[in-house]
Amino acid sequence: MFGSEQHGIIGIIGKDLLSHGKLPLILLIAVLGSAIQVVITTHQTRLLIAEREQMVLEKDALDIEWRNLILEENMLGDHSRVECIATEQLQMQHVDPSQENIVVHS
Repeated sequence: MFGSEQHGIIGIIGKDLLSHGKLPLILLIAVLGSAIQVVITTHQTRLLIAEREQMVLEKDALDIEWRNLILEENMLGDHSRVECIATEQLQMQHVDPSQENIVVHS
């Protein structure tokens, strides 16, 4: 049974797989490849979801800042505030209609 020939177990398994087990070997490689691809895809999906969440948070912060700027613009542009600054700080006053000069370009 055991002669002078020495066969490595790896050589025997390799010859057996190549001669009788080509289909199972191909299926094993396909299953392993598919499993690795699932892991890679899942990892990439999780990274993209985390990135999306960061972008949503950034969008919300920018939206709040934009609303505050709109409120500030409305407050600073209020007619009564502008009139008050014009009369108090710049000593401006309303012009009497009798003192108005209208220039017409022909």
